[in-house]
Amino acid sequence: MRERRRLRLGILVLVSVVLLGAIPLYFGIRTLSHDPVFNTLDALDVPSWAAARTVDNVSGSRWCLQDCRLRERTVSSERAPEETARAYEAALRKDGWEPWQVSHCPEQKEKGQYTCWRRDELTLDLWVREPTCASPQVSGKPAVPPSTEASPAAGRCAGSLVSVKVRNAIDDERTRPQPSTDPSLTGEDPFPTFTEDPLGEPTRSPS
Repeated sequence: MRERRRLRLGILVLVSVVLLGAIPLYFGIRTLSHDPVFNTLDALDVPSWAAARTVDNVSGSRWCLQDCRLRERTVSSERAPEETARAYEAALRKDGWEPWQVSHCPEQKEKGQYTCWRRDELTLDLWVREPTCASPQVSGKPAVPPSTEASPAAGRCAGSLVSVKVRNAIDDERTRPQPSTDPSLTGEDPFPTFTEDPLGEPTRSPS
């Protein structure tokens, strides 16, 4: 009887230790796996129609081992890009983000509305544009003449697409001093042009 009691007590102690260690371990792994920056993006005060569907992607290391963490979020909006951009910009300002006027924002010209923001140690790129299924336009007119019958895919092509990219400011090259462009690479004269003659008045040669 004593041996059975000791065995039962040992089993209870072992189960208690496992449970007490497993629960904190579970929540710790859950906290580390979910980036707090996404919690900040989730808390943005945007209308429900501006966040119909969300897809997140993470790359790099949170502790900037080799590559710092890059957070990317793609959101589908049910309304036009202009209205969607206004909703997100208002939400970012309300959450403490400030517009960031910097070169290479974007790095190359993009269709739609592209803005950059900063808050504390983070930088944020916001790109709002038409969905990829929309027909390309030339000179403000549809490339394909509209038909009298509604297309079954027209409903899916309405709205807009939102891309949010968040980086650590220390890893954003736009926060560093930008190197000057080599004139020889831009097709300009690589030699300096002097506004004044560095040698002064020319010396007349004896006649």
